[in-house]
Amino acid sequence: MDAKELLEKYRSGNCTAAEKAIVETWYLKFEQETADPLTADELEQATDRIWAGLPVHEKPQRKLWPRIAGAAAVLLMLSAGLYFFNPVTHQPASLAQKEHTPQILPGGNKATLTLANGQEITLDGADNGQLAEQAGIIITKTKDGQLVYTVADQGARTGGERQTAMNTIATPKGGQYQVNLPDGTKVWLNAASSLRYPTVFTGTERRVSLTGEAYFEVAKVHPAKSFSVSSSTQTVEVLGTHFNINSYADEQAVKTSLLEGAVKVTAQTGTSGSVFLKPGQQAVLLGNQLNVNPGDTEEAIAWKNGMFSFKDADLQTVMRSVARWYDVEVSYEGNLPGRQFSGEIHRNINLSEVLDILSFFKVHFRIDGKKITVTK
Repeated sequence: MDAKELLEKYRSGNCTAAEKAIVETWYLKFEQETADPLTADELEQATDRIWAGLPVHEKPQRKLWPRIAGAAAVLLMLSAGLYFFNPVTHQPASLAQKEHTPQILPGGNKATLTLANGQEITLDGADNGQLAEQAGIIITKTKDGQLVYTVADQGARTGGERQTAMNTIATPKGGQYQVNLPDGTKVWLNAASSLRYPTVFTGTERRVSLTGEAYFEVAKVHPAKSFSVSSSTQTVEVLGTHFNINSYADEQAVKTSLLEGAVKVTAQTGTSGSVFLKPGQQAVLLGNQLNVNPGDTEEAIAWKNGMFSFKDADLQTVMRSVARWYDVEVSYEGNLPGRQFSGEIHRNINLSEVLDILSFFKVHFRIDGKKITVTK
């Protein structure tokens, strides 16, 4: 297929999502060189130049936002020195299977709440409204998929039962959820994550524990009480701030990204000690080494805003995020290319559309139910 054939396929509405991405990448690249947007006739006349203007070794310097399937996906671009898609020699492996493969839908608001008494409530199956009341705290599920704690009994803030009442909210693979704690702190949980917290914060500290990934908007309270988030490898302490923690056990490093305020990150083991972050910085705990790096806050919280976002990520890193969100198992065959991916894809599209986009970078996928095999 040459450039004009692909453009005609695009204009007739027969392109796949990934083919649309290629065409619209040409358009944006050519449009950068012109003062005014291209008309349809000008675009057709320019296809050869656009095609020729995409070198094999190039990394675009701007984010591309192709209008794929109503802005459903954004094309992933390869990092410098790697191959750009060659449509003459490559066809996505997943396309051939699409007609015979059940669609794997993206994740959604799914979580299980475990109360202090052991009662489990499946939040995605529960009705909206009040779910429970424990120790003077009312637990409510809102219509937009949030779990809200409100203090019903203002006169018993220091009761013993309330001091020991601990709840846990856990999301499965393919799930996410937001919980609003009694102090006003908002927490967004990513897939395959859990948060353990008291139903009321007493004393001089507010402590919670996290597995997986979460974004926190910590409420400032009076009198001031520090807020701390503990995982198996580190503790993050704040007064009132916005930050993201990625502490998945299958990731090499634990990353804490600060958007607003200030935080102190302390490693649980080793001799790294503590580091203090300013907005825009990221603490990276790799093994026993804790370092502070410049951070990309948009990339860090892209998941909260409905996006996959990668910057110079290898294929395994990309597929770990995909596996958590679509609740699939991923395995690999053969020697995979050492390519690095940068770019964004919306999290609200079907898995097959995500794999179609990745397939254009000479990676093949074999789908068997919930198992995805990746080959060169």
